Amino acid sequence: MIFEDFTSAWSVMIWTTFALAVVMGAVVNKTNFCTMGAVSDWVNMGDKGRIRAWFFAIAVALLGVTILEYLGVLNADNAFPPYRSGTLVWAENILGGFLFGIGMTFGSGCGNKTLIRVGGGNLKSIMVFLLIAIIAFFMVNPLPGSDQTLMSLLFLDWIRPLAITLEGGRQDLGTLLAGSENAASARLWIGILLALAVLVFVFISKDFRSSFDNILGGLVVGLVVVAAWYVTSDIKLGYESDFDGEVKVTMREFLDPTTSQWDMSEAVRENWDSAKPDMNSGSPQSLTFINPSGQTFGYVTSGFDRVKLTFGVALVLGVIIGSFLWSIVTKSFRIEWFASVGDFFNHLIGGILMGFGGVLALGCTIGQGVTGVSTLAVGSILSLISIIFGSALTMKIQYYKLVYEEEASFFAALSSSLVDMKLLPSKMRKLEKV
Repeated sequence: MIFEDFTSAWSVMIWTTFALAVVMGAVVNKTNFCTMGAVSDWVNMGDKGRIRAWFFAIAVALLGVTILEYLGVLNADNAFPPYRSGTLVWAENILGGFLFGIGMTFGSGCGNKTLIRVGGGNLKSIMVFLLIAIIAFFMVNPLPGSDQTLMSLLFLDWIRPLAITLEGGRQDLGTLLAGSENAASARLWIGILLALAVLVFVFISKDFRSSFDNILGGLVVGLVVVAAWYVTSDIKLGYESDFDGEVKVTMREFLDPTTSQWDMSEAVRENWDSAKPDMNSGSPQSLTFINPSGQTFGYVTSGFDRVKLTFGVALVLGVIIGSFLWSIVTKSFRIEWFASVGDFFNHLIGGILMGFGGVLALGCTIGQGVTGVSTLAVGSILSLISIIFGSALTMKIQYYKLVYEEEASFFAALSSSLVDMKLLPSKMRKLEKV
């Protein structure tokens, strides 16, 4: 898609993103696609239906990104967030994912599910969303009256030195296994084979094959991830050059012309110098919900400044509205409040942990678990595993505490849960298995 001016291109991207998000919000509400629920079903009941739906979305997204890169439409090396960065922040991926997994369990859902519940009338999720948004915003923006962010105050000095700089300059599996020169062809085959392996895992289940909602939910989430990658990659601006005729530049190149090799006319220079969104907003990107929640907070608190209206803001608002519309059409919209003081504090803790964890991990169950994994980034895979582990461990501990009530200390429930997960020897079990 080629446009003559920045404003038209930006408007098409924002409105297309919003439309995709509305569709996703409605479908996720309809199918009850929920990553936290997927872990819960698996841990508590042995039901893998929704976990297969989640992995179906991963397979669709992975196959889509593999094809788009093969066709030259997408360059995920320049994505935002920088999933394939040559600096592997493994400690942040693991700690952030673990905190996020705990948080989504306490908060009754991940970032995406929180938005779905907001659209369905859940007032508890509004509090969770606000906590996520405020923390995510100040993790990357200075606190009032300060030049420090929450990230720099709490994490940067001790966790960033643990990062590993990779020789190949990228952390995707293709680069790591085949080197930078052969990375593209390696990613093609790894992406195809891995996607096919996941699809076998998903569709080998007769119960999954017979579940319309699980198939629809996973398919739509995966396709929307691919569509968003395409939309943010294929929008270009065309200009007449004094030398080579028409020149086409990406949104990112337009926002930062110093990185491109094109002749900038006086008219273009004037447009470039005017107020525009941050350069990262013009990078290829797809679904993620923690940083965009922070962007939405910045957009609202700026008085709805159009400069703050980014891809992420359109995504957040679209999912909420899509869920709301489905709730109204199906008459399932219901106001829900906290059941108890304990319920309030659980959601409070959940929102805080998801805010911190989601930014540290560079994404959530969708942002890293689907979008990030679709780039074959090692950090995304680490985040996904850590999120699942954090959520599953929290659920097991909660279950032991529920069954044994006052008889079970936290450490007894923790050790027994780790034994159940085969991470500790059976002799360290403190409570009888439930």
